[in-house]
Amino acid sequence: MRQRYQFTQLGKFAGKFAIITLTGIAVVLTSWFISIAYSIPASSTPVQQQAALFDQVWQTINDSFYDANFNGVDWPAMRERYKPMISQAQSREAIAHGINQMLSELKTSHTHFYTADEPAYYQLLGIFAPNNTDLLAQLKDTFPEGKIAYSGIGILTEEMEGKTFIKAILEGSPAAIAQLQVGDEILSVEGQPFHPLRSFVGQANHPLTLEVQRSPEVQQQIQVTPKQFDATQMFFDAQSASVQVIERNNQKIGYIHIWSCGSEQYQQILENELFYGRLKDADALILDLRDGWGGTPATFLNLYTGRTPSITSVFRNGKRYTHDADWKKPVVMLVNEGSRSAKEILAYGFQRYGIGKVVGSKTVGAVVAGRPFLMQDHSLLYVAYADVYVDGNTRLEGIGITPDVIVPFQLEYAQGKDPQKERAIALAIEEIGQ
Repeated sequence: MRQRYQFTQLGKFAGKFAIITLTGIAVVLTSWFISIAYSIPASSTPVQQQAALFDQVWQTINDSFYDANFNGVDWPAMRERYKPMISQAQSREAIAHGINQMLSELKTSHTHFYTADEPAYYQLLGIFAPNNTDLLAQLKDTFPEGKIAYSGIGILTEEMEGKTFIKAILEGSPAAIAQLQVGDEILSVEGQPFHPLRSFVGQANHPLTLEVQRSPEVQQQIQVTPKQFDATQMFFDAQSASVQVIERNNQKIGYIHIWSCGSEQYQQILENELFYGRLKDADALILDLRDGWGGTPATFLNLYTGRTPSITSVFRNGKRYTHDADWKKPVVMLVNEGSRSAKEILAYGFQRYGIGKVVGSKTVGAVVAGRPFLMQDHSLLYVAYADVYVDGNTRLEGIGITPDVIVPFQLEYAQGKDPQKERAIALAIEEIGQ
């Protein structure tokens, strides 16, 4: 069996897999869990609980952060500076904000504190837990049925000048079915302010009305029905639902969106589509790595750089079937600032080995290895526990990848238009003719 090194969020831990992850997508669980995850024992005061949580976070970083010099930060001084602030915080949001303000002093990706009030919390658990027995054991009380489930509509949002815009939509999700569009500003949900998690708690299978601003002049009310997602399965489903064959200029351009692929199953879905499924007759491929999570194994690029011989089977009736384990047709990669972690390593390799053009906007430069730690109140601390270099001495953390073809993307009121994808299609058609 081939050895694969997972550069992202899916969990088999240090020594066997390097793990790199980032942030995720709008999800929710039940109001029961949100309350139970933050219950305060009667034996201690909120101030004592908050101080204990802070101490646990600080100590975990002290013991596990990849750099013993803490990236030049006086880490003991950070404890003295931030602990009083956290001990007196008046809300979960204030606690999380204060802890993350401290963690930001380290100026390192994959180092963040997540609570049950935010989508990324569930995404990380859904990705790490299935392959980590220790983490699963810790989560038994939190998810007594053994399934990390939540209600949501399948969107990523971005805050811009006090407004909330839809940045990306999972294919096949309730948001996609309701024909919400990238660039929509969310004004309200059922007449209440939008929250990426609370707006959908307990609302699975119940239609809700979202009011959106589709353009500076046009407001719309759109009905969408949240669903209960399985956090361990949603990115597989979205990847499968994303597959398209786009016909332009008498050419067939295949398209697939890799939202996350922290296990071999994601890779297998891609290979099945390329060699046996809907993409096998495409003349070129667009590989979309924008947004979502990382997790792609380094061997992912073998599909495009390998030299595996084809195998032709000839049957009794004379029919011939040829299987080729390599994709020898043109391929274009799409990236943006949400293409983080291992996806940046893939973009690096794509350019270095001349596989094809990289199109889009510059990646953020978030390439270290991360590991999750469950805190005493069931919050989640994500820690950069190892530095990462590619090709021996190239460090991408803080640097990122600049695409070969830069295509700006204006998110506000984009009305679903995707100039980056359109440019990738045009380049794929050009590559076919060469």
